[in-house]
Amino acid sequence: MADVTSLFRSNAAHSPSMAALARESDGAGLVDFCIPCNPYFPTPAMFEDMAARLRDIITYYPSSADTITAELCSLLRLPPQCVAMGNGSTELITWIDHLLVRESLAVPVPTFGRWTDQPMETGKRVDMFPLQESGGFALDLAQYAEFIRARGTKVAVICNPNNPDGGFLHKHALVQFMDAMADLDLVVIDESFLEFADAEVEPSVVQEAMLRPNVIVLRSLGKNFGLHGIRFGYLVANPSLAGRIRSMLPKWNLNSFAEHVVFMLKEHGTEYQQSLHQVRRDRMDMSGQLSSLPGLTVYPSQGNFLFVRLPVGAEGTVVRDRMLTEHRLLVRECGNKIGSSSRFLRLVVRPQVDVRRLVSGLEQVLYGTSRRGAAVPEQATGTGYSSGTAAVDRLVSETNGAGTQGLAAQAIGAGAGAHAPGLPAAPAAGIGMPLPAAPSPLPVGADGGMPMPAAASPGVQQLPPPVPQQMPHPVQQPLQQPAMPQQVPQQPVPQQMPHPLAAPAQIPPPAPIPAAASFPPPQAPAPAPVPAQMQMPAGPTPPGVPARGGLTAAQVRGTDGLSPAPMAGWPGAQAQNWPEAAGMGQVG
Repeated sequence: MADVTSLFRSNAAHSPSMAALARESDGAGLVDFCIPCNPYFPTPAMFEDMAARLRDIITYYPSSADTITAELCSLLRLPPQCVAMGNGSTELITWIDHLLVRESLAVPVPTFGRWTDQPMETGKRVDMFPLQESGGFALDLAQYAEFIRARGTKVAVICNPNNPDGGFLHKHALVQFMDAMADLDLVVIDESFLEFADAEVEPSVVQEAMLRPNVIVLRSLGKNFGLHGIRFGYLVANPSLAGRIRSMLPKWNLNSFAEHVVFMLKEHGTEYQQSLHQVRRDRMDMSGQLSSLPGLTVYPSQGNFLFVRLPVGAEGTVVRDRMLTEHRLLVRECGNKIGSSSRFLRLVVRPQVDVRRLVSGLEQVLYGTSRRGAAVPEQATGTGYSSGTAAVDRLVSETNGAGTQGLAAQAIGAGAGAHAPGLPAAPAAGIGMPLPAAPSPLPVGADGGMPMPAAASPGVQQLPPPVPQQMPHPVQQPLQQPAMPQQVPQQPVPQQMPHPLAAPAQIPPPAPIPAAASFPPPQAPAPAPVPAQMQMPAGPTPPGVPARGGLTAAQVRGTDGLSPAPMAGWPGAQAQNWPEAAGMGQVG
């Protein structure tokens, strides 16, 4: 296994594929904590069914994408006019960038690498909003909105839960943000990992996206169905946006395996729901076991992975290589993610028997209970880890050698030049400039907290969660914008009690719902004049003007020739067993 570690020595912002790892080693006994896949679905019986039909699946053409999409929509109770299926969410991200991102895109970092790399590859300006380690990598939507206004960004992206930290945003806060950004060209909510969340019963915003002219929700199928290799995902938007993406996709962009899985799903809804419950229970157990390791920090997550900070002095690449070569455990070192460093690992949630093996391996590598000694000095006084390896290399190359320090100095010292205080100079295409922001203390659970089981059985008493205490923090004011109104605490929202399948002894206190955030107004009827030297470059969409090409809510709901979404009954004998995906299509 010694040579296999060379596969990680590249500038790519992604781990090597399992096929590449298998070619470089025998692969026997390797436990994967790297690829975020559902380990409980498909069931063994489903794999046997696919194996029995393998010859026909790979011999013949699949049906058209429209046919496969219609079957998926009947399962999820979504109108096909509002859905576009792609060969993995990455294909959809590519088309979103080519068709709908015209000059600039804002995204919090660290996050999924394609949201930064894809627009940079096509010459767009990427405004990266840094998530603060001191705040637990929680995303403050009000500060993010101010950042977007100050930069004049045209497209905003939010991943919920975020990858790699698993941070979670409540539905009501996301809807507020979407409405506050109604004048942007596009708002994308990436819900690729939302099926694993249980902080809310209905966390998805797909229904709200269909009624808005500039919102796209991205959903993955490979992650929650445990089938990354099939490469299928979908987006939900109003018919105009969804149709624009769909019109660019090939007729057979979905393969026969994707078709086979989609058409067998309605018979296996119960098993799928049980798999999600098991992953959520495993996440709680795994978080507790990892938290017991000295110096290891485990961040709250609503994904099927945990973001951990290694003890001071530990180098993530060394830990990764030793875990692979000495213990045959594959972990995701996050030094090549912009906004992260080599001190962080992302660990996929797996069954308890695998987690015990992971904890044992980390104990030996980190604390010296093996012949190789410890990876952490006994008396570490500083940070002996690297600051990002490949991510830093890419960042430096995109900023003509200035790197993150150059960006920070330019942002802080912008007031000394021709620009107004606090307004950074526009960078060259390909990289954005984060505004300096003080850490934002958040109440416990504001980023999702410890997970709560999503589904509650009928008749179980509901108890309200405690009201979170809002912590004051300094907020930068946007240029020529009125002061932010003071936040008003929201009344407690009843939280569902645990599902019978969840283990009662492992359930933490309920996660409080954060107070409603205040955002810079999206439309100012009479904006104050801005001096010429402070004005942002004019873009395709003037401030205050909604994105064009959308349909009204009435049109989406069924008028003007569009058929409404089916409201009751799914096809198939076992359709009643299929769970509502992340609360989509709820009626009543």
